[in-house]
Amino acid sequence: MNLNLLNHLISDCNDKQLVYKHKLIKHLFNLGASSVSTLCEIMEMSTPSLLKLLTGLIDGGWIEKKGYGQSIGGRKPDLYCLKDKKILILCIDIELFHTKITIIDNNYNFILDVKTIPLPISKSRTDFFSLLNTQLQDILKSANIDHKQLIGCSVGMPGLIDSEKGENYSYFLNDGKNISLTGAFEKILNIPVVIQNDVNGSSMAEFTHGMARGRKNVLVLLMDWGVGLGIIMDGKLRQGTCGFSGELGHMPFVENGALCYCGKHGCLETVASGNALSEMAREGILSGKNSMLNNLSNEELERIEPALIIKAANKGDQYAIQLLSNVGTHMGKGIAVLIQLFNPELIILSGKIAGAKQYITLPMQQAINTYCMTQIREKTTIVSSELGEDSRLLGYAASGIDQFMEAFIKKVKKLKK
Repeated sequence: MNLNLLNHLISDCNDKQLVYKHKLIKHLFNLGASSVSTLCEIMEMSTPSLLKLLTGLIDGGWIEKKGYGQSIGGRKPDLYCLKDKKILILCIDIELFHTKITIIDNNYNFILDVKTIPLPISKSRTDFFSLLNTQLQDILKSANIDHKQLIGCSVGMPGLIDSEKGENYSYFLNDGKNISLTGAFEKILNIPVVIQNDVNGSSMAEFTHGMARGRKNVLVLLMDWGVGLGIIMDGKLRQGTCGFSGELGHMPFVENGALCYCGKHGCLETVASGNALSEMAREGILSGKNSMLNNLSNEELERIEPALIIKAANKGDQYAIQLLSNVGTHMGKGIAVLIQLFNPELIILSGKIAGAKQYITLPMQQAINTYCMTQIREKTTIVSSELGEDSRLLGYAASGIDQFMEAFIKKVKKLKK
């Protein structure tokens, strides 16, 4: 853990309240602006003790008053929150064909504009890290940011990811040299690193900033080049024993269907993902289908971006509309299973394919009506995410800062013994 970043919270290393100060910072990060009474309850402290902590952190330039809370009667309580730019985290979103990089602070401000670089995910660590390090150093230098200012790095990517072991069992498989993927990132970046599945980033973003905020039972369906599922149950993000939960895209769906990259035949991803949509569009155009997509260059045709198909559909292209409708129908059948398994109050559609909106949601709803029990489906609302294409980065920041703060608190406890 980067101890130097937070050590200046106090001047006296023997301060018995050091752990409590860091816990308070962590709670304010997770809760946002909060009243003294709320913080007393969460911290399990008396009002005088908490006020002493607050005063010390206000004097140290970490906390400030920000508005007033609600009151049933009498004076509205003061709200306290962390100041901007007190904690910075590097966030990296690795997609199949490019990588996004940014820096976000403790109040979710983008300190650095999102940089998209043509760096695809790879089986080889060596090639990827070499290019990433070059690009990253240039980005940090241009932004005038030093590694010492960062609490750490939160990396998100597709694949089977065990966050505790720091491994991705789908990508970066070669030249491991007995070091975990997290360890390899840390060696290159020279800061602490956590890794997570991209759909968990999307889910955390919805939970902290989107339509899942304040909800207890929500499913977040990431419809990108692949298909992933984020599961929020009882107000918590559920990741399973090894972090592998939500692999909806690799459930058997089509009898004797196409071969999926996972090695099985007929997975949902073979008929209802960005990859499937792109492949179906390419095959149709090469076979002579009449479409605006016929104007694509050979390079564009090789890997048709879902956004191009959605754009054609919005212009009335019937072939594009039919392609999206087919994806919506298949996805709706899969969602019907999810509704009967989890009985969620809300399902949020996110990712590139979700941008098609009514072109997939209408056939999707029709399939749900066909395959799902009426009494269960009527309790579930399906919506499209409103957070935008860079929202996963907010989720990476949320989980990353929380994990780094927790690790820091544990380390401080050991140092105090």
